[in-house]
Amino acid sequence: MGVTSALVLYAVLWFLTLLVIIPIRLKTQGDVGQIVRGTQAGAPHEHHLKGKAIITTFVAFVLWAIIAGIIITGTITVRDLDWFDRMGPSSQVE
Repeated sequence: MGVTSALVLYAVLWFLTLLVIIPIRLKTQGDVGQIVRGTQAGAPHEHHLKGKAIITTFVAFVLWAIIAGIIITGTITVRDLDWFDRMGPSSQVE
């Protein structure tokens, strides 16, 4: 795995993790009962983005380390995911 592909993998994992973590413990204006005029009731009242970004960074790093380790060691290869045998026979002896 090259440096660029490792960075892209981390960036994708970071944003996917952020999208999962953002709604956790989210307090909306409708939940609190303090709806600001001109906003929706579903708008966040307290979002705590700094803490969620820090949590996202650590969780994404753990996921990245696991996935990068699998890719680098070759535990799972593209041929392992070829369930319909579209790649043909392998030229390497297994």
